[in-house]
Amino acid sequence: MISMIMVLNQKGDIMISRQYRDDVGRAAADSFRLQVVAAKETGTEAPVKRIENCSFLYTRHLNMYFVAMTRSNVNPALVIEYLFQLIRILKAYLGEDFDETAMRNNMTLIYELMDETMDFGYPQNCAVDVLRLYINLGTAKEKVETEPSQLTSQITGAIDWRREGIRHKKNEVYIDVLESVNLLLSNTGSVLRNEVTGAVQMNTKLTGMPECKFGLNDKLVIDKEKEDRKPGVEIDDCTFHRCVRLGKFDADRTITFIPPDGEFELMRYRVTDNINLPFRIIPAVQEEPSLTKVSINLKVIANFSDQLFATHVVLKIPVPKNTSKAKIKNSFGRAKYEPEQQSIVWRVKRFAGKAECIINAEVDLMPTVRPKPWTRPPIVVEFQVPMFTASGVHVRFLRVYDKSGYHTNRWVRYITKAGNYQVRF
Repeated sequence: MISMIMVLNQKGDIMISRQYRDDVGRAAADSFRLQVVAAKETGTEAPVKRIENCSFLYTRHLNMYFVAMTRSNVNPALVIEYLFQLIRILKAYLGEDFDETAMRNNMTLIYELMDETMDFGYPQNCAVDVLRLYINLGTAKEKVETEPSQLTSQITGAIDWRREGIRHKKNEVYIDVLESVNLLLSNTGSVLRNEVTGAVQMNTKLTGMPECKFGLNDKLVIDKEKEDRKPGVEIDDCTFHRCVRLGKFDADRTITFIPPDGEFELMRYRVTDNINLPFRIIPAVQEEPSLTKVSINLKVIANFSDQLFATHVVLKIPVPKNTSKAKIKNSFGRAKYEPEQQSIVWRVKRFAGKAECIINAEVDLMPTVRPKPWTRPPIVVEFQVPMFTASGVHVRFLRVYDKSGYHTNRWVRYITKAGNYQVRF
C-alpha cells in the first residue's frame, strides 16, 4: 500500500513526511519537485505521476502539495480519497484555510493524526468524531460537515475495531516479539550501521470488552519504578496500533488498550544501543599476485546462549566474477559455489549457541585480457534465532481487566532474524 506521505510547500521543500514502509525515501521528493512542482503540472495533468518505479499521487490545498508515494499497485481512488480525508481532518483541527505557518506550528498534532489515520500504509480511521477521543492535542470543531455530528459515532461506535458480545470458551493471548537485526561492519571491524527494528504482534481470544495493560522492559519505566534490578532497554521510537491510548503512554509510558479480536500488530519499535549481535564473523582473504587464486577463510561464532539455536542460517560469500571453480572445506553444513549468485553459499540448518564454525575456500580464477581489481561486495548473512532478542526487549507483564474477572492464559514467543546483516572484507 502507501509507503510514505509528504506535504510540500510551493517551492517543493518537504514540510512534513511520514514513512510507513522502507521501500522509498525522502530523496524521492527531489524527483517530484523537479518533474511536477517545477514543471507546474498541477491542474493540467492527472494527479498520478510515475517516476523511477515509484508512483506519486497528489492533490493541493492552497499552495501546499499533499503527496502519497508507493511502489505497489494500489487503487488510486483509495489513495486520493485518503488525501482528501486527511485535508478534511486538518481543516477540522487547524481551520478551513490552514496554511504553511499553521502546519509548522502544529507538527506534533499532525504526526499524531497521521499515525492514527494510517497503519503500515493502510488507511484506518478517518472519522473526526472518533479521532477526537484519542488525540489530546488540539481541538477539533464540533461540526465539520453538514451531516449530523453523531452520525459517525453511531455507525462506527467509539471503539470501532472491536464489536461487543464476543465470547470465547478459552480466554487466551498469544504475543510474538519479532526483531530484525540490521548490521554493516567495515573491513576493519568498525560498526557502520547497527540497529534493531522490532514488532509486537498479538493474537487475542478474549471475551467481552477487556482492557489490557502491557509492559516492556522500557528503561524509562524501570528507572521510574526502581523495582527491577535488571537494566532496561532504551527504545528510540515506537508506533502503536490505533487501539492504544496514546495519552496514557505520553503521561506515564504505560501501554493501555482494548484489543481487537484476533491477530493484529500492537506496536513497532527501534533500538540502536547495546545490541547483542547473534553472530560474530571473522573473515580473512588472500589474493595471489598472479591473480589466479583467492584464498578465503571465514570463522563464524554464535554469541547467544548454548541453550538456544539458530535455524535457516545462510552465508553468501562473494567471489570474483571470473571464478572457474572453488574447493571448499567446512566444519558442518553444506557449502557450494553458485555461479548465478557469484558467491559461495553456505547453508546450516541448525547452528547451536556458543558454537564456532570455520570454512576454507580455495578459489581458482580464469585469466582475463584486462585484469580488473576485485571490488569485494560484503558478506550477506541470513538467520533466525527463536527465543532470543538482539535488543534485549522482553515482555514484563500483560494484565487483562474485565468485569467478570475471568482467568487468561498468556504465551510469549521471541524470534530474531537477519535484516540487512552484512560484513565487508
